[in-house]
Amino acid sequence: MTSQPESASEVRTPQKVVEEYFSRLHRREEAAFDLVAEDFINHAATPQGRTGMRQISLVLDHDLGSPEIRIHHVVAAGDLVSVHLDLVGTHTASTSPLLSAVPPTGKPLVWTFMHLFRVSNGMIAEHWACRDDLGLLVQLGAFQTPSP
Repeated sequence: MTSQPESASEVRTPQKVVEEYFSRLHRREEAAFDLVAEDFINHAATPQGRTGMRQISLVLDHDLGSPEIRIHHVVAAGDLVSVHLDLVGTHTASTSPLLSAVPPTGKPLVWTFMHLFRVSNGMIAEHWACRDDLGLLVQLGAFQTPSP
């Protein structure tokens, strides 16, 4: 069952919806996904829908040792919310497509993201993302930067 605002006084702004989503996600609360629309569209990854977002979150938790979410900036305009954040964790597994060729290193890591969400009717409806994958791979020793 999804959490839907019951009255105008309970309606959250798009920014508050996204901030609450990350707050719940950081606490590893299943209720985080109550803020994601069932037909959620993820332009950055698959699988789709609320179930897909939950699966992606589980893979990240598994591979990064339940990372801490550090939010640096949140900017909202209309129904769009941009979030600049880092996932701070430890490379404990390699089940995500990006890490599949990298054996677990046990190394600490900081993975930087820029997310853009569209919120509709109090629910996260769409998502786009830009990640610093190269920076992550360098931290794990999976990519060598050329010497000058």
